[in-house]
Amino acid sequence: MVGASGNGRTALAAAFIGAAGRYWLSVFPYVHREARHWRRRAAEIPDPTLRRLALETQQAERGNLDGAAAFAVLVPRAQRSCVVRALVAFQAIYDYVDTLAEQPNADPIANGHQLHRALLIALDVNSRHPAYYSLHRGCEDAGYLRDLVDACRTAFGALPSYASLVAPALRAAKRIVAYQSLNHDGSERPGGSQHALARWGATQTPPEIDMRWWEAAGGGASSLAVFALISAAAQPAIPAGDAVAMEAAYFPWVGALHVLLDSLIDRPQDVQAGQRSLVDNYASPEEIASRLKEISIQAVRCTGALPNGTQHGIILAAMASFYLSHPHASLSHARLARAEILLTMGDLATPTMLVLGARRGASGLARRLATRGHGGSAEAEDRAASARVDPVDKST
Repeated sequence: MVGASGNGRTALAAAFIGAAGRYWLSVFPYVHREARHWRRRAAEIPDPTLRRLALETQQAERGNLDGAAAFAVLVPRAQRSCVVRALVAFQAIYDYVDTLAEQPNADPIANGHQLHRALLIALDVNSRHPAYYSLHRGCEDAGYLRDLVDACRTAFGALPSYASLVAPALRAAKRIVAYQSLNHDGSERPGGSQHALARWGATQTPPEIDMRWWEAAGGGASSLAVFALISAAAQPAIPAGDAVAMEAAYFPWVGALHVLLDSLIDRPQDVQAGQRSLVDNYASPEEIASRLKEISIQAVRCTGALPNGTQHGIILAAMASFYLSHPHASLSHARLARAEILLTMGDLATPTMLVLGARRGASGLARRLATRGHGGSAEAEDRAASARVDPVDKST
């Protein structure tokens, strides 16, 4: 959707204004309520390490809850509270178990798999809770993780089309579990998890499309397919073809764009930490730009063909803009990709880039003022935030 006619731009603007209004007036208040509830529950965790990790994760990943809840703009007003509860709980589970799986462990792959099983149980009203912490140091969480899981599956299970969409939602969650289980070891030894991740990603690549293993693997790691399916379950009936089309749009295309953009923006921190990222598999910034352009073209095409395609397109553009408005998107390794993706999104991205850019600017100003108030140097902080990073260029 590179450019629209005058009437098309007017329609897009109206759709964006409508979606924004629904979000701030009838979605965000529920998000705030849910986030406040889960913060109180995290503060009750008796194990001090688990409590600290849960609270720190909620604070650091607060924006993830807002992004997950954006899918609630797609649902009838009467179902929004229930949908927001499911979306926020699923994302909170994902963030929490991901943090736990990053902690040192004797068997990180098995531990990561066991912890991430919570994402599967969170979608299945008939499953029993396993011992999520059986391979993890510390387990006294006062029922925090179980309560998150139960909140998600109770809300999801109460939606009218749950029975029609639980199977594709579980397929999406199984991909997340597989990816995260293999990704947390970080070992590149022969037969280690990085090699296993590559083998797994290759098996996930649909044979009829041109996609690299790390692109398909990234698509499997994304939670956006689950969110789209949860929101769709709020409808009274879902034709089988619509469910298939939605699953095919979000995996692999939308999910791949989501996780690759996250990897692109996080690359400076990954370089500083000595960690390998998905975008390191590309040979150069030019290849990153070319591949992410193709993936974004397919994501726009597939979401546009869905029922309520304009609204899915707005959510897609908002997701992309969240990353592309980040200061790291203007660094040498990312700026070509940023330009290509924005060109592909066209008029879809214009309002979301404006809103998110303004929001980041306001947040940055507040941070600078706070830094100065504590005797820090705003200029030094900006230099640190721009983390020096070499371009992804292996051609020389």
